[in-house]
Amino acid sequence: MDFIQERVTTIHDFSIDENMMGKRLCELTLIRPSVVIIPMLYQEVENKALSNIVTQLNECRYINQIVIALAADDIGQYKKVLRFFSDLKLPHLVIWCNGPRITAILEELKERELDVTSFKGKGKDVWIAIGVASLNSYAIALHDADIVTYSKDLPAKMLYPIIEPELNFFFNKGYYARIDINNGLMHGRVFRLFVRPLLESLQINIKYESYILHYFEAFKYTLSGEFAMRSDLALSIRIPGDWGLEVGLLAEVYRNTALKKICQVDLGYYEHKHNKVGIDINEGLLKMVRDILTTFLRIIAETTGTPISEPFLHSVRVKYKRLAQDLIRQYHADAHCNGLNYNRHMEETYVDSFSEVIMDTGQNYLKCSSEILLPDWTRALAAMPDLRKKLRDAALKDAEACRESS
Repeated sequence: MDFIQERVTTIHDFSIDENMMGKRLCELTLIRPSVVIIPMLYQEVENKALSNIVTQLNECRYINQIVIALAADDIGQYKKVLRFFSDLKLPHLVIWCNGPRITAILEELKERELDVTSFKGKGKDVWIAIGVASLNSYAIALHDADIVTYSKDLPAKMLYPIIEPELNFFFNKGYYARIDINNGLMHGRVFRLFVRPLLESLQINIKYESYILHYFEAFKYTLSGEFAMRSDLALSIRIPGDWGLEVGLLAEVYRNTALKKICQVDLGYYEHKHNKVGIDINEGLLKMVRDILTTFLRIIAETTGTPISEPFLHSVRVKYKRLAQDLIRQYHADAHCNGLNYNRHMEETYVDSFSEVIMDTGQNYLKCSSEILLPDWTRALAAMPDLRKKLRDAALKDAEACRESS
């Protein structure tokens, strides 16, 4: 456990009183209402983790609404998810993000020369949910649907620094230890073995000091999918539509608010499902690494005077690999002293694979640095002022139609 402050305020859990937080949030709920967004695939209803999340959320009386951003293949899957969330006692709304009603509205937006239909996946679903959630909220929190170690304390820790007037932060990022204590395993491979050494190697290669890279380094878990923010801030940010979501979101927060209004909070231990490495750059962890690197390259191009070139990429790759290998030695020592099962050879193979992605992704970026950011909601509302209400009403109509057909 540490007590060090970073460039962004760090809220450690030395002795956080979650009951106090919950009571205070209940007091503030009328003047500063909160909404929790849960993006999910249909397959998540089969996991025990989501059942526990529902059970824990039922204890969170300070939350005004839960918005479930669902990706489902057909009406049958959508109906099953609706039935699953009937156990959720809090007010909630399931948005079938790729359903026909929502799709028709986005096609209408496209006719007004703002096209988001080309985006697929979690980023787009989160974008839709943020629009709906911001209609009647002061603060929005978001977390994934596969958190095995989820407890009712998580949303309280996320929302409290935003909603409490004495603190009044605009953005709060969760961080945690990716350690499976029961099985003695160390997870978080993409952050530990890619993002951390990549940031350091990028710092070395940038020709002058990059404040935004220092900012990224201040976060203890850059890839955390758990965060909360004020709703007005949520309307002003653009997010990537791919695995670069978390990194791209942090960059947008940096651009849209002051450092003193940003914090991170300790969420303890964290366990969820794990992705495989993947056979090629288009799947698994390799695709995640590709999308994250693409986002970082875009950020460097936007915020520094350093040109992205093949010599730059070669230099980054060489430095990255050495720094990552040094980290493996450090992680090995940490795991050994804590009695964790640490496969040093496997960690080395991850670094080898990730280093190959650097050149492939960088060369593709040089050929085509295409736009991967969804528009911010301020622009979307300029194109279609009632877009949020249309999306909300479409979700309500979907649910009503299913109830009538049952």
